[in-house]
Amino acid sequence: MKVKNNLRRIREDQMMSKAELARRAGLSVLTIDRIERGERCRHATKRRLLETFGIAIEDRQKVFPDPPKENVED
Repeated sequence: MKVKNNLRRIREDQMMSKAELARRAGLSVLTIDRIERGERCRHATKRRLLETFGIAIEDRQKVFPDPPKENVED
């Protein structure tokens, strides 16, 4: 299942390449690419990316919005 996020938009808004973001966050370029394509990642990885962008954990929705809730009928 793909997970929508705003990582690419924020990275590009800051005029940062995938390689630069990977280096600053201590991650691989492959990891950045996978996340931007909507693959899941660990909370620790999300935390590193938020710290790299200077975004508070409380504002994580700017980068990693919650997936829409499915309609469940009783």
